[in-house]
Amino acid sequence: MSRTWLVTGTDTGIGKTFATTSLLHALRRQGLRAAGMKPVAAGCDATPSGWRNEDALALQSASEPQPAYDDVNPFALPAATAPQLAARDAGIDVALPAMRAAHARLAAHADAVVVEGAGGWAAPLGDGIEHADLARALDAGVVLVVGLRLGCLSHARLTARAIDAEGCRLVGWIGNRVDPTFDRVDDYLDLLRDALAAPCLGVLPHDPAGDARLASACLRPPAPA
Repeated sequence: MSRTWLVTGTDTGIGKTFATTSLLHALRRQGLRAAGMKPVAAGCDATPSGWRNEDALALQSASEPQPAYDDVNPFALPAATAPQLAARDAGIDVALPAMRAAHARLAAHADAVVVEGAGGWAAPLGDGIEHADLARALDAGVVLVVGLRLGCLSHARLTARAIDAEGCRLVGWIGNRVDPTFDRVDDYLDLLRDALAAPCLGVLPHDPAGDARLASACLRPPAPA
């Protein structure tokens, strides 16, 4: 049976896509078939094949076997803004049934599906759709990406509490060195390990090039539930 993890973050811009693609490569290093998914992507470019999102394309490329784009990203929204606003601008009704159907097609050909959310945990995926709704619909464990910078301890603790309060399972967290000038990384990692009940799955290096294949060596996938 395919396992599913939902990757969320302490904020937007903290490297969820880098962490998700790295996790996909880490799973593939273990010999597993792994598929990436970004159900809702705001900020897409028009192509001859339809609207395409850079992050969703990265997840598709990191998947093996490589799935159809429409299953990776069932809701491709042109405007680069909050998904709720982007969907309204495009006249698109973002709905869970289409996400579940796309996920089922991915899971049918994969040992694991890694789903990237949009923004932070409390950012809605659409009108009336929270990340907690998606996690429950897909029976997904939650992986939290923590951008290692000033303020990350509070953001990580608040997010972990919210995940738990909404009845979802935080199965692990990933540190990402988003700020190369942050000189207390090791101290903050110690504080995060003490503060968060879930295990640390690894720490990603600061990598402007975003080489997820190399970075995957820094991660270990969550343990099966």
